[in-house]
Amino acid sequence: MGNLNFRAQHKEEPRVVIMGLDSAGKTTLLYRLKSNQQVETYPTVGFNVESLEASKHGSLTLWDIGGQDQLRSSWKDYLEDTDSLLYVLDSTDEDRLPEATVELENVLNNAHMVGVPFLVLANKQEVPGALSLLEIRDRMQLDRFNDRCWELRGCSALTGEGLKEAQLALERLLQSRKQLCLYTMQVNGERKKS
Repeated sequence: MGNLNFRAQHKEEPRVVIMGLDSAGKTTLLYRLKSNQQVETYPTVGFNVESLEASKHGSLTLWDIGGQDQLRSSWKDYLEDTDSLLYVLDSTDEDRLPEATVELENVLNNAHMVGVPFLVLANKQEVPGALSLLEIRDRMQLDRFNDRCWELRGCSALTGEGLKEAQLALERLLQSRKQLCLYTMQVNGERKKS
């Protein structure tokens, strides 16, 4: 019940869902974005919700969803009314990249995610041996998602490096969704007149 009240109170704010496999750094990222501080985190069971001040949108509501294997079946329950997806992956965990790719596909194929833009954040770029953005793009075959706006950015939730650029990318994606909605409404309005 509290979940629904929070959602109703904050619907005017763009809703960004943060997902990714466990240990990708989603919660560390959330609180680094929120307060620019490193906080001690534990595996998320359920979700964390925070508002984030944004330059173009006033503020955003960020939903950080737990990524453990047994929790992923409930991801679909958080996708309704999503304005953008922030998909976090551990760019040092090459072995789990195929699993991360499958989970991203599952989310994007959900009926509530049609046309929703997404940002893939390759976290832990500060670690020697981390996969490059080009390697990640190619291995995840991100170019096949040409039916929606998306971006790929590198960052370090631990040091904060790349997070300002990631937030700006997220705001651009939200703006692209807003423009697409306005265009669709305009086109649909013209069709009704005909």
